[in-house]
Amino acid sequence: MEIISQLLPFVFLIAIMYFVIIRPQQKELKEKQEMLAALKKGDKVVTNGGFIVTVNKVEENFLSVKLNDDTIVKIEKDAISKRYEA
Repeated sequence: MEIISQLLPFVFLIAIMYFVIIRPQQKELKEKQEMLAALKKGDKVVTNGGFIVTVNKVEENFLSVKLNDDTIVKIEKDAISKRYEA
C-alpha cells in the first residue's frame, strides 16, 4: 500500500503531461498531415519562411509552387506552414 501511495504522484504527473503536451502535439501533427494531403493546384499556402505561394503541382514529397507569374520553385511538403486564408 505504501508503494502505491509513493507512485501515485508520478502517475498523476505522467497523465497531466500526456493531456497537456503529448496529445495536443499529436493532434496538430495529424491535422497538418491531412492538410498537406489535401493540397491541390491553385491552393495558396504559407511556407515556413513566410512566403505566400500558389501550388502549381503536387508530387509525392515535393510541391512546385509559383512565387510570382514567372518563378516556379520546388519545395518539400514539410516546408509548408499552413494554408493561406485571405
